[in-house]
Amino acid sequence: MSDKKNVLSCIQPTGDMHLGNYFGAVKNWVDLQENYNCYYGVVDYHAMTMPYDPKKLRNNTWELIYNLIAVGIEPKNLFIQSLIPEHAELCWIFNCYCSYGHLSRMTQFKDKSQQSKSSGKEDFISAGLLDYPVLQAADILMYHADFVPVGKDQEQHLELSRAIAQRFNNQVGKEYFVLPETLFTETPKIKSTADPSRKMSKSAGEKHYISIFSEEARIRKQVRSAVTDLGEPEAGKMSEGVENLFTLLRASGNMSDHDNLMTEYNKGALKYVELKDAVGETLVNLTNTFKEKKAEITADKREIKYQIKQSSEEIRKIAQNTLKEVKDLTGLLNVKF
Repeated sequence: MSDKKNVLSCIQPTGDMHLGNYFGAVKNWVDLQENYNCYYGVVDYHAMTMPYDPKKLRNNTWELIYNLIAVGIEPKNLFIQSLIPEHAELCWIFNCYCSYGHLSRMTQFKDKSQQSKSSGKEDFISAGLLDYPVLQAADILMYHADFVPVGKDQEQHLELSRAIAQRFNNQVGKEYFVLPETLFTETPKIKSTADPSRKMSKSAGEKHYISIFSEEARIRKQVRSAVTDLGEPEAGKMSEGVENLFTLLRASGNMSDHDNLMTEYNKGALKYVELKDAVGETLVNLTNTFKEKKAEITADKREIKYQIKQSSEEIRKIAQNTLKEVKDLTGLLNVKF
């Protein structure tokens, strides 16, 4: 048995991967693989909580798999949630260890349900939207995760997972589930180059995110058109747009240009065009590596799909064992006696 601790993190298949996704989460996933047993899930059950198109969901799921492998995630660490039905069964059991009041206080439920109402498309809030933090708890606890890398906006959900685990342990009279800890690491917050007052996001529109699989010309154009100043910044404080460009340089590992241009900034001699050119060149060099890898692995998509179905099957064995033990502890019947 490995002495490494377990790490679990998941991502919804919502389409193209952009620099905010990569630097804010996925790059960290790649690095964690060296020191932890990592389980990374593409959670298509979660994507059903808001209105969606079935064909697009399936295509986005595989596209995200290709993207994750292209940027450095090892296929053996990946699983697709719907290939492991034990997640849904454990979610139901956990529903019986979680109060309605606790769920209704979740801030993301309030935000997303309000977003659904204000869209005017459909006055329908699914029960899944209310309940998905319980499914998230099942995702985490299924693999006895010691650590979960999360952002501050997800900290409340991890606390729910810990509360469910503690209540379960108390009810069955055994410290069965590990209480997972947050794994906060230094992850840069990437802002929209079109509006650096807001984070980079697909939901805001195409000009507000830079895909890591965009053509070179598009990446350079988006960086060249980046907003540098939003009004007059506070005295002695760097404007959000300029700070965002420096953050992109630093996150990409180009500390040589970062430090040289920062020296120019501190002298009051920085030329924005030089900063933008350096960022554009750095991002093109970085993303070209990813695009080459993606072209290589998608040359035979059947092979990649086979690998991920195999890795999901192997990871499912852990889920099956956890669910068997949970059913034994809760008085439920297992298929095999």
